[in-house]
Amino acid sequence: MINARSKYLFYIASIAALAVAGCDGQNQQNSASSDSTSQQEESVIWPRADVEALQDPATEAKIDALLARMTVEEKVGQVIQADSASVSPAEVKEYNLGSVLSGGNSAPGDLPYAAADTWVTAADEYYEASIDDSDGGVSIPIIWGIDAVHGHNNVIGGTVFPHNIALGAANDPELIKRVAAVTARELRVTGHDWTFAPTLAVPQDDRWGRTYEGFSELPDITKQYATAIVEGLQGEMTSEDFMGPEKVISSAKHFVADGGTKDGQDQGDAQISEKVLRDLHGAAYLNAIDAGVQAVMASFSSWNGTKIHGDRYLLTDVLKNQMGFDGLVVGDWNAHGQIDGCTNENCPAAINAGLDMYMAPDSWKGLYDNTLQQVKEGVIPMNRLDDAVRRILRVKIRAGLFDTVKPSARPLAGDESVLGSAEHKAVARAAVRRSLVLLKNNNNVLPIKPGSRVLVLGDSADSISDASGGWTLTWQGGGLPNSAFPNGESILAGLEKAVQQAGGTFEYSANGDYKQKPDVVIAVYGEKPYAEFQGDVSTLLYNNPEMLEAVASVQQQGIPTVSLFLSGRPMWVNTFLNASDAFVAVWWPGTEGGGIADILIADTSGQPRYDFTGKLSFSWPKRADQGPLNMGQEGYDPLFPYGYGLSYADNQVVALVSEEAGEADAQLNKYSYYEHGRAQAPWLIQMSENNVHISAVDYTAQEDAISISFPNEDSGTFAIESDTPIDLFREMNGAMELTFAYRVETPVSAPVTLSMGCRDNSACNGSLDVTKMLKATPVDQWSTMRLSLSCFARTGADIRAVNQPFRLVSASGTTLSVAAIKVSEDSDGQDNCTQ
Repeated sequence: MINARSKYLFYIASIAALAVAGCDGQNQQNSASSDSTSQQEESVIWPRADVEALQDPATEAKIDALLARMTVEEKVGQVIQADSASVSPAEVKEYNLGSVLSGGNSAPGDLPYAAADTWVTAADEYYEASIDDSDGGVSIPIIWGIDAVHGHNNVIGGTVFPHNIALGAANDPELIKRVAAVTARELRVTGHDWTFAPTLAVPQDDRWGRTYEGFSELPDITKQYATAIVEGLQGEMTSEDFMGPEKVISSAKHFVADGGTKDGQDQGDAQISEKVLRDLHGAAYLNAIDAGVQAVMASFSSWNGTKIHGDRYLLTDVLKNQMGFDGLVVGDWNAHGQIDGCTNENCPAAINAGLDMYMAPDSWKGLYDNTLQQVKEGVIPMNRLDDAVRRILRVKIRAGLFDTVKPSARPLAGDESVLGSAEHKAVARAAVRRSLVLLKNNNNVLPIKPGSRVLVLGDSADSISDASGGWTLTWQGGGLPNSAFPNGESILAGLEKAVQQAGGTFEYSANGDYKQKPDVVIAVYGEKPYAEFQGDVSTLLYNNPEMLEAVASVQQQGIPTVSLFLSGRPMWVNTFLNASDAFVAVWWPGTEGGGIADILIADTSGQPRYDFTGKLSFSWPKRADQGPLNMGQEGYDPLFPYGYGLSYADNQVVALVSEEAGEADAQLNKYSYYEHGRAQAPWLIQMSENNVHISAVDYTAQEDAISISFPNEDSGTFAIESDTPIDLFREMNGAMELTFAYRVETPVSAPVTLSMGCRDNSACNGSLDVTKMLKATPVDQWSTMRLSLSCFARTGADIRAVNQPFRLVSASGTTLSVAAIKVSEDSDGQDNCTQ
């Protein structure tokens, strides 16, 4: 390992200045100012972009003419963006809305995603409603935005590329420009005008659930990619192709320092100096603006305690005045409602700070009414509203929306042959090959020789959905059959084809069983898909005992073992590294699984068909509790450093590594079972297949709760459980409680019991009848239930070996939603058993 690290010391020297800036941000968090006045007193000057080539007097004159004709009601409508799941075309016309978005789970029809023709039909309806001036109003076309963050990931048949963390490992701006151009073409097929990309975050703590949306822990790659992606999506600013018929509006996001929050908390607080804010987190935005990006999305997060959606210094003084950005600043999903003094439906502070377009997916109508009133009362100055509308109109004019036809009549619209075309798949396959990072290849196990008997194990091998990660057809991703990806290829299918072409034989087993002893085993496993805050973790420990047993078992039989690790971040996988002869970080590669086989399987002559070229753009941890971990910071001691990555030319043996995970091992999710809309690893949801129905609902954020319905007369069970028991005896003695938020959806008419215990034996489970509590709770109102651990112990729970901390049993007549299931400190000093 020492030799591997020293081989890449030149990376440290080449970007030392930036690394020092990053170190300052991590080690001197408390020295930064805590209010915008003192931030300005630091006298940090932000660089100015050159967008003179885009500035056009004729455009401004057209905007002047439009503004002169528009009513205040029409102007307010332009600054509001509604989600397609919550707004009809008729309402777009009535309220003169400026934009519609489709969030990660919003699509026309009954599913969170749709076919191309369904998208186009909806696009036409919204567009035609927006330009309908039969009421005597001003005709202003709508722009429809969507999160096409790794290809057009919400359309059936679209090309899904590797996530940004993988593309960062490729370090190939020209390839990334082609990726963006493909994405733009496929968006045009569905009638979309606008994508919320690229993400320019520079993640500093890999526990953040959006780490995979960043390209690197340092800004050098991100800066290059900002230029490449904006030009790929929009066209080059000075070319005739700029905002042409195969291009879409690009958004740089999330301004700024969303990747620098304390402890990697999503929507958290970046406690850093302005110099670090500019040089580390803000650097790539200059490149994006220089490339002509037309939109910037404000971040959910805060800077030194101030929500960026309400930070006038950053949005107006820095972004617009100092950096010279003349496009529109759009909000994130109801993020304006998090500003002090604001709600989702009432927030003049955001537009006064410099936000030009509220993203108000389901709160837009109340927000419209309040914003209109605030403009009329002078709370929002008319010149601020006019400036916001001017910026929106400027982007629409530059995008050619005033000079075009309805979406279905535009080039590429509805042409499904463009989706997942051979040309597009080739770009995606190249991106997969370029992004793979070879961490270990002892005894030159790879490439796999022709004629080999190959066993593939792991259920993720045959799941395109698992390989594609979050933001793929659904917001959180995962759980979809391969049939949902008609133009895709699983990792398994790609390997099988390559092995057979090389004259070998192939066998697949989810758990490692085999009919004939193989020459080599390929194990495919890793993180299951997630998005945003639902991916936040407290430790980088990867915990999968069943898969570890399977991998170790075949290696112990003397069979060379190759691990393909799927993930959205580097993780502590030391036990898996030791159980593998070769180990490849494949990240979340998307729909072109064959790109992995291109590198792993040799040709018929035994030579590699392609070599590994990917290099880590994030440092790989030596311990599970080792974070934040970034090159250049004091005490930097990774397992694999930034820039590491082997090739077939390297004849390097990676020795056994320590299997001491650190403090995080013992504390792994002992207290948190279901939060942010997902079971927290290693906890899993289990339920009666036919007697329980579940769906995602909102609690305090988008889809962070689960609705549980018991539809049948026969009782059903919903449980959170793990194969690894936890000992809660000390916590019970400390009067700690099982707590969770809940909402009764329909009046309860069947008995409801809540249990905790060992899962497999009723003799070690303790149950409480919570029927009366639920019946006493008003329907459709969120409440919190707190039940002392001692209550479960007194009714039979083996509190020293809890496999199942939450087990709900009921029958027809019960539907309730739950969220934030965890063990918490006693709130009132009382023994709460029945409330």
